[in-house]
Amino acid sequence: MHEPASPCLMGVIAVMCTDRSNGVSRIPTHVKGSFSMRITRARFALPIIAVSTLLVSGCGQDAEPTASSATPVASTAGSAAAGSATAGGQDEAKNTVDIAFAAGMIPHHGQAIDMADLALEKARSPKIKDFAGRIKAAQGPEIATLSAMLTGWGEQVPTATGHSEAMPGMEHGDMMTTEQMGDLEAAAGAKFDRLWITMMIAHHQGAVRMSKGEIRDGGNAKAQQLAQTITDAQTKEIAELKSLRTELA
Repeated sequence: MHEPASPCLMGVIAVMCTDRSNGVSRIPTHVKGSFSMRITRARFALPIIAVSTLLVSGCGQDAEPTASSATPVASTAGSAAAGSATAGGQDEAKNTVDIAFAAGMIPHHGQAIDMADLALEKARSPKIKDFAGRIKAAQGPEIATLSAMLTGWGEQVPTATGHSEAMPGMEHGDMMTTEQMGDLEAAAGAKFDRLWITMMIAHHQGAVRMSKGEIRDGGNAKAQQLAQTITDAQTKEIAELKSLRTELA
Protein backbone atom coordinates (compact mmCIF):
# COMPACT_ATOMS: atom_id res chain seq x y z
CA MET A 1 0.00 0.00 0.00
CA HIS A 2 1.30 3.48 -0.90
CA GLU A 3 1.44 6.01 1.91
CA PRO A 4 -0.55 9.19 1.22
CA ALA A 5 1.54 12.10 -0.01
CA SER A 6 2.40 14.72 2.60
CA PRO A 7 0.30 17.91 2.62
CA CYS A 8 3.44 19.94 1.98
CA LEU A 9 4.36 17.94 -1.12
CA MET A 10 0.80 18.03 -2.44
CA GLY A 11 0.70 21.80 -1.91
CA VAL A 12 3.77 22.24 -4.08
CA ILE A 13 2.26 20.00 -6.76
CA ALA A 14 -0.98 21.92 -6.60
CA VAL A 15 0.75 25.23 -7.20
CA MET A 16 2.85 23.90 -10.03
CA CYS A 17 -0.17 22.30 -11.69
CA THR A 18 -2.54 25.30 -11.53
CA ASP A 19 -4.40 25.93 -14.77
CA ARG A 20 -3.87 29.63 -15.41
CA SER A 21 -6.94 29.83 -17.64
CA ASN A 22 -9.45 29.30 -14.81
CA GLY A 23 -7.34 29.34 -11.61
CA VAL A 24 -8.17 25.70 -10.83
CA SER A 25 -5.53 23.33 -9.54
CA ARG A 26 -5.27 20.20 -11.63
CA ILE A 27 -3.64 17.32 -9.82
CA PRO A 28 -2.09 14.42 -11.70
CA THR A 29 -4.33 11.37 -11.74
CA HIS A 30 -1.94 9.11 -9.79
CA VAL A 31 -2.07 11.40 -6.72
CA LYS A 32 -5.51 12.92 -7.11
CA GLY A 33 -7.21 10.31 -4.95
CA SER A 34 -5.17 11.18 -1.88
CA PHE A 35 -6.62 14.69 -1.54
CA SER A 36 -8.91 17.19 -3.16
CA MET A 37 -7.99 20.82 -3.39
CA ARG A 38 -9.19 23.83 -5.32
CA ILE A 39 -7.02 26.90 -5.51
CA THR A 40 -8.24 30.25 -6.71
CA ARG A 41 -6.21 32.79 -8.60
CA ALA A 42 -6.75 35.47 -5.94
CA ARG A 43 -5.30 33.32 -3.17
CA PHE A 44 -2.08 32.80 -5.08
CA ALA A 45 -1.56 36.31 -6.35
CA LEU A 46 2.14 36.22 -5.37
CA PRO A 47 4.59 35.28 -8.11
CA ILE A 48 4.88 31.54 -8.48
CA ILE A 49 8.51 31.54 -7.40
CA ALA A 50 7.66 33.29 -4.12
CA VAL A 51 4.88 30.79 -3.36
CA SER A 52 7.19 27.87 -4.06
CA THR A 53 9.83 29.36 -1.79
CA LEU A 54 7.35 29.79 1.08
CA LEU A 55 6.06 26.25 0.72
CA VAL A 56 9.52 24.71 0.61
CA SER A 57 10.60 26.85 3.57
CA GLY A 58 7.59 25.68 5.56
CA CYS A 59 8.35 22.07 4.77
CA GLY A 60 11.94 22.50 5.91
CA GLN A 61 10.82 23.27 9.45
CA ASP A 62 9.56 19.72 9.91
CA ALA A 63 12.15 17.88 7.81
CA GLU A 64 15.18 16.22 9.41
CA PRO A 65 18.62 17.04 7.90
CA THR A 66 19.80 14.28 5.63
CA ALA A 67 23.27 12.73 5.62
CA SER A 68 23.89 13.92 2.07
CA SER A 69 23.28 17.56 3.00
CA ALA A 70 25.53 17.41 6.07
CA THR A 71 28.39 15.52 4.45
CA PRO A 72 29.70 18.30 2.15
CA VAL A 73 30.06 20.66 5.13
CA ALA A 74 32.12 18.16 7.07
CA SER A 75 34.14 17.36 3.96
CA THR A 76 34.87 21.01 3.29
CA ALA A 77 35.95 21.60 6.87
CA GLY A 78 38.19 18.57 6.72
CA SER A 79 39.76 19.76 3.49
CA ALA A 80 40.43 23.20 4.95
CA ALA A 81 42.05 21.68 8.03
CA ALA A 82 44.19 19.43 5.86
CA GLY A 83 45.22 22.41 3.74
CA SER A 84 46.25 24.39 6.81
CA ALA A 85 48.25 21.49 8.15
CA THR A 86 50.03 21.12 4.81
CA ALA A 87 50.83 24.83 4.63
CA GLY A 88 52.10 24.84 8.20
CA GLY A 89 54.17 21.73 7.59
CA GLN A 90 55.78 23.31 4.55
CA ASP A 91 56.82 26.38 6.58
CA GLU A 92 58.31 24.19 9.34
CA ALA A 93 60.02 21.68 7.03
CA LYS A 94 63.82 21.89 6.88
CA ASN A 95 66.81 19.87 5.80
CA THR A 96 70.55 20.01 6.34
CA VAL A 97 70.95 22.49 3.48
CA ASP A 98 68.58 24.95 5.19
CA ILE A 99 70.49 24.67 8.46
CA ALA A 100 73.88 25.10 6.77
CA PHE A 101 72.60 28.09 4.78
CA ALA A 102 71.30 29.91 7.86
CA ALA A 103 74.32 29.02 10.00
CA GLY A 104 76.75 30.06 7.25
CA MET A 105 75.01 33.25 6.15
CA ILE A 106 74.97 34.76 9.67
CA PRO A 107 78.79 35.11 9.96
CA HIS A 108 78.96 35.93 6.24
CA HIS A 109 76.62 38.87 6.75
CA GLY A 110 78.49 39.74 9.94
CA GLN A 111 81.74 40.06 8.03
CA ALA A 112 80.05 42.26 5.43
CA ILE A 113 78.92 44.57 8.23
CA ASP A 114 82.50 44.65 9.60
CA MET A 115 83.71 45.67 6.15
CA ALA A 116 80.96 48.29 5.95
CA ASP A 117 82.05 49.74 9.30
CA LEU A 118 85.61 50.04 7.98
CA ALA A 119 84.33 51.84 4.88
CA LEU A 120 82.27 54.28 6.92
CA GLU A 121 85.42 55.07 8.90
CA LYS A 122 88.13 55.07 6.22
CA ALA A 123 86.67 55.33 2.70
CA ARG A 124 87.47 58.44 0.69
CA SER A 125 84.58 58.09 -1.78
CA PRO A 126 81.15 59.26 -0.55
CA LYS A 127 79.59 56.64 -2.83
CA ILE A 128 81.42 53.87 -0.99
CA LYS A 129 80.25 55.27 2.34
CA ASP A 130 76.66 55.35 1.03
CA PHE A 131 76.98 51.78 -0.21
CA ALA A 132 78.36 50.67 3.17
CA GLY A 133 75.40 52.23 4.95
CA ARG A 134 72.96 50.32 2.74
CA ILE A 135 74.76 47.05 3.48
CA LYS A 136 74.30 47.55 7.21
CA ALA A 137 70.65 48.51 6.81
CA ALA A 138 69.85 45.39 4.75
CA GLN A 139 72.00 42.68 6.31
CA GLY A 140 71.46 43.49 9.98
CA PRO A 141 67.74 42.55 9.85
CA GLU A 142 68.58 39.49 7.73
CA ILE A 143 70.92 38.25 10.48
CA ALA A 144 68.04 38.57 12.93
CA THR A 145 65.74 36.59 10.60
CA LEU A 146 68.31 33.82 10.11
CA SER A 147 68.93 33.62 13.86
CA ALA A 148 65.20 33.27 14.52
CA MET A 149 65.01 30.44 11.97
CA LEU A 150 67.78 28.48 13.65
CA THR A 151 66.27 29.05 17.08
CA GLY A 152 62.88 27.83 15.84
CA TRP A 153 64.51 24.69 14.47
CA GLY A 154 66.29 24.00 17.76
CA GLU A 155 69.71 24.65 16.21
CA GLN A 156 72.67 26.57 17.58
CA VAL A 157 72.96 30.18 16.43
CA PRO A 158 76.54 31.15 15.47
CA THR A 159 78.06 34.52 16.26
CA ALA A 160 77.90 37.11 13.47
CA THR A 161 81.69 37.38 13.24
CA GLY A 162 84.39 35.15 11.83
CA HIS A 163 86.31 34.28 8.69
CA SER A 164 86.28 31.53 6.09
CA GLU A 165 88.76 29.28 7.91
CA ALA A 166 86.41 29.16 10.91
CA MET A 167 83.39 27.99 8.93
CA PRO A 168 83.40 24.26 8.07
CA GLY A 169 81.98 23.64 4.61
CA MET A 170 82.42 27.27 3.54
CA GLU A 171 83.83 27.39 0.02
CA HIS A 172 87.01 29.33 -0.62
CA GLY A 173 86.14 32.89 -1.55
CA ASP A 174 82.72 32.94 0.10
CA MET A 175 84.24 34.98 2.95
CA MET A 176 87.43 36.95 3.39
CA THR A 177 90.32 35.33 5.21
CA THR A 178 91.92 36.78 8.31
CA GLU A 179 94.88 37.90 6.19
CA GLN A 180 92.62 39.66 3.68
CA MET A 181 90.76 41.49 6.43
CA GLY A 182 94.13 42.57 7.87
CA ASP A 183 95.20 43.99 4.51
CA LEU A 184 91.93 45.97 4.28
CA GLU A 185 92.37 47.41 7.75
CA ALA A 186 95.92 48.48 6.91
CA ALA A 187 94.99 50.21 3.63
CA ALA A 188 94.20 53.90 3.40
CA GLY A 189 92.97 56.52 0.94
CA ALA A 190 92.35 55.56 -2.68
CA LYS A 191 94.05 52.19 -2.09
CA PHE A 192 91.50 51.37 0.58
CA ASP A 193 88.62 52.31 -1.72
CA ARG A 194 89.84 50.08 -4.55
CA LEU A 195 90.61 47.14 -2.26
CA TRP A 196 87.29 47.48 -0.45
CA ILE A 197 85.34 47.40 -3.70
CA THR A 198 87.28 44.37 -4.99
CA MET A 199 86.80 42.48 -1.75
CA MET A 200 83.10 43.37 -1.45
CA ILE A 201 82.44 42.14 -4.99
CA ALA A 202 84.02 38.78 -4.09
CA HIS A 203 82.11 38.74 -0.81
CA HIS A 204 78.79 39.38 -2.57
CA GLN A 205 79.57 36.67 -5.12
CA GLY A 206 80.06 34.24 -2.23
CA ALA A 207 76.66 35.19 -0.78
CA VAL A 208 75.01 34.63 -4.16
CA ARG A 209 76.61 31.17 -4.47
CA MET A 210 75.42 30.22 -1.01
CA SER A 211 71.91 31.50 -1.70
CA LYS A 212 71.60 29.70 -5.02
CA GLY A 213 72.54 26.45 -3.29
CA GLU A 214 69.72 27.01 -0.78
CA ILE A 215 67.23 27.80 -3.54
CA ARG A 216 68.23 24.63 -5.41
CA ASP A 217 68.55 22.13 -2.56
CA GLY A 218 66.85 23.61 0.51
CA GLY A 219 63.55 22.35 1.90
CA ASN A 220 62.23 25.33 3.87
CA ALA A 221 60.07 27.81 2.00
CA LYS A 222 60.95 30.80 4.20
CA ALA A 223 64.69 30.13 3.98
CA GLN A 224 64.45 29.77 0.21
CA GLN A 225 62.51 33.02 -0.05
CA LEU A 226 65.21 34.84 1.92
CA ALA A 227 67.88 33.25 -0.26
CA GLN A 228 66.09 34.57 -3.35
CA THR A 229 65.94 38.04 -1.81
CA ILE A 230 69.68 37.95 -1.09
CA THR A 231 70.43 36.69 -4.60
CA ASP A 232 68.40 39.42 -6.28
CA ALA A 233 69.72 42.26 -4.11
CA GLN A 234 73.38 41.32 -4.15
CA THR A 235 73.46 40.53 -7.86
CA LYS A 236 72.35 44.12 -8.51
CA GLU A 237 74.90 45.41 -6.00
CA ILE A 238 77.71 43.50 -7.70
CA ALA A 239 76.92 45.35 -10.93
CA GLU A 240 76.85 48.64 -9.02
CA LEU A 241 80.23 47.92 -7.40
CA LYS A 242 81.83 47.05 -10.72
CA SER A 243 80.59 50.30 -12.19
CA LEU A 244 81.94 52.20 -9.18
CA ARG A 245 85.31 50.47 -9.48
CA THR A 246 85.57 51.61 -13.11
CA GLU A 247 84.57 55.13 -12.09
CA LEU A 248 87.28 55.32 -9.38
CA ALA A 249 90.05 53.67 -11.44
